[in-house]
Amino acid sequence: MNARRARTARWRPVAPARVSVARVSVATAAASAAALFAGAPGPPDAGDGTSGTPGSSGLGDAYFPEAGNGGYDVSHYDAALAYAGHASGRVDATVTVTATATRPLTRFDLDFRGPKVSAVLVDGSAATFTRSGQELVVTPSTPLAKDAVFTAVVRYAGRPHPLKDGALGTYGWIPSKDGAVALGEPDGTPTWLPVNDHPRDKATYAFHVTVPSGLRVVANGTPGAVVRRGATTTYDWTETSPMASYLAMIAIGRFAVRTTTAGNVPVITAVAPKFAASAKKLERTTVAALRWGVQKFGPYPFATAGGVIGGPRLDYALETQERPVYGGFAPDDVFVVHEMAHQWFGDSVGLRDWKDIWLNEGLATYAEWMWTARGGGESTKKTFKRYYTQPGGSPVFAPPPGSPSRRDLFGFSVYIRGAMCVEALRERIGDGRFDRLLKTWAERGRTAPVTTADFVALAERISGRKLDGLFNAWLYQKGKPKKW
Repeated sequence: MNARRARTARWRPVAPARVSVARVSVATAAASAAALFAGAPGPPDAGDGTSGTPGSSGLGDAYFPEAGNGGYDVSHYDAALAYAGHASGRVDATVTVTATATRPLTRFDLDFRGPKVSAVLVDGSAATFTRSGQELVVTPSTPLAKDAVFTAVVRYAGRPHPLKDGALGTYGWIPSKDGAVALGEPDGTPTWLPVNDHPRDKATYAFHVTVPSGLRVVANGTPGAVVRRGATTTYDWTETSPMASYLAMIAIGRFAVRTTTAGNVPVITAVAPKFAASAKKLERTTVAALRWGVQKFGPYPFATAGGVIGGPRLDYALETQERPVYGGFAPDDVFVVHEMAHQWFGDSVGLRDWKDIWLNEGLATYAEWMWTARGGGESTKKTFKRYYTQPGGSPVFAPPPGSPSRRDLFGFSVYIRGAMCVEALRERIGDGRFDRLLKTWAERGRTAPVTTADFVALAERISGRKLDGLFNAWLYQKGKPKKW
């Protein structure tokens, strides 16, 4: 997210957070990686299978403890939305959640901050429900058995609103001049969609969005039927690869849509009228970044690719799966490379906890450095040295990116110092092992949510070197690293 934050001067330096110096235990990292690559362990609240209990509200994330919910695992969301138009902004929706109970459940929660809910059905029967903060608390008419596959249908109507946070910006369901755009990172998707809102619980998605004719809808994944019924048109989109809820995207507006291919991958781009002159450049750069990414990171992980320019001026981009959104501006090539690199690192390889966000942003920023160096531009080593000249109290270095705090989730240091850690690693282990590490991480990291310890363990295994000192220096120690 927010690649511009790591490059522009629109930052207000803040005092370094009080982050304790942590040490990555190599033994812990190795054990964690073994679990990761052998298959994900069961949910922490799997239950004993003998009695029904409520599912937990929240998964205990370090920065968003109420995000996500325990007791079930979602496999699919089917969202049918009717958007009335900009004047009212009203959305009428029926969302069907298909999930498996991971413990006997007397009730469960969904994350939802959206409009008024009129009904909830579980397996076709009316369920009772209450709302408390971001929680939609659902009590089925009959308790759910462990391992039961169930559906929860939520019907709601009204005008969704965005979240506005001094540190994180404006996100969620965001109205535009002719429609709306939904951008969820980190916890904005529940403004318009009832979900299990944490990266640990990926699912597939289907969107059926009805809008006034004349508007178009772009979303994640592969386009399906377009059905016009007089004054309205319905657009279907399907995301067949499991996706974290914060990556779900819908953009409604007067877009011009282009379709081409990169190898056998369809590339679908859409731009608002204001950015018509940038349509061909977005398409060309997206194709070039995808082809380059395949060379550097391995096979592209999804069915389609693309990008969207439109919506209100947000001054950030978001790596929404298969189709990044550039919030009201035409991106340059390194912006596109950053968001396309996220398709591997962040979207396909997903986090277990938000505190490890540097794994997403540090690697995507380093991809920018690699892209710049590819044609004889500034080398990654020179880029590293240029940033290293900054004083220790600079936002480039503070706070340490390995656990930056919720406030600094998208801070300079997460991007730049995170990328500097990657460059320090490359120089330590050599180009051949480093290239192998990137491709192996992109391939194996898809099997389960990942942590920094997993990355450390894999880097040590591939390099045959002890690397905890390097990672501790760059990710956890205060100030500018001196030795690593």
